[in-house]
Amino acid sequence: MNLQNNGKEKDGKKGLIVFIGICIAAVLVFIFNNASNSSESRKIPSSSKTGNVKFEFNSESPYIAKLYIKGEIAEMSPYYNQQWILSTIEALALDENNRAVILFIDSPGGTVYESDETYFALKQYRETGKKVYAYFTHMACSGAYYISCAADYIMANRNTLTGSIGVISGQFFDISGFMDEHGVKSTTIHSGKNKTMGDITQPLSMEQQDIMQAISDECYQQFTDIVCESRNLTKEELYPIADGRVYTAKQALENKLIDSIGSFEDLVDYVFEDSLISDYCEVIPFEYKPEIDFLGYMMHLSSLLEKSKSLTENSNQSSPMLY
Repeated sequence: MNLQNNGKEKDGKKGLIVFIGICIAAVLVFIFNNASNSSESRKIPSSSKTGNVKFEFNSESPYIAKLYIKGEIAEMSPYYNQQWILSTIEALALDENNRAVILFIDSPGGTVYESDETYFALKQYRETGKKVYAYFTHMACSGAYYISCAADYIMANRNTLTGSIGVISGQFFDISGFMDEHGVKSTTIHSGKNKTMGDITQPLSMEQQDIMQAISDECYQQFTDIVCESRNLTKEELYPIADGRVYTAKQALENKLIDSIGSFEDLVDYVFEDSLISDYCEVIPFEYKPEIDFLGYMMHLSSLLEKSKSLTENSNQSSPMLY
């Protein structure tokens, strides 16, 4: 009995230590994020049509915006916020002191919808007469490369991975064989023969595969059209290299997917010369960093855990999403 009690006490102490450790880690992350926010993040103007975040950045002298495209491109991810990106681009377009934008890209890509929105926002920015430049760091793949096609000039670090020109329209799982083997049955009442398309309890029919393939092909056509226009390539030149593979910076340069290879400082020098910037011009970083208090931070962590649990436990049907 004493041994059992001692064991429970030890387990309880271990659990308490783990809990305290998690809390300390959360506090440190929160403090670090707030410290980073105070030095680098830039907010958005309240006059922005696309966002409701207030703008607290005011420059009395000319500057170049270093706009981070970082992490998974989605409506909201740990390092990317679509509303923030769109509002920032609009604010920079309206700011007379802004001379140009450099996209500082480190992203594996993401959804077609958000990538396309950002691409068009940058195209509208260019209509003001200002230029957009792109610099690829660790990677600029898929949707990130899609966004970079709005740039006038693309430079990559020599260690960059880029390309991945392709589209995923859905990933579907079928456990019907397992259910049959174990005598499990599932019935879904529905109207429309393809309404349950993607249900994991039934195989995807050839008709349904054709439906999803047509969607993927249409988005791929849109993607390749943009690349051809941006990089001045014909479809005959692009299609052989636009098969979803990634390229090194050297390979991308050989395939005309980028303009040059160099350091970020090399690109800044090029921007000054290309945009005819003769006066002093600071390069100002604009990077999304969520600003929330500690309670909000803990609630955010909790919501992420709940979302993860919901996805793993309660999903029985795959929802099509374009990547």
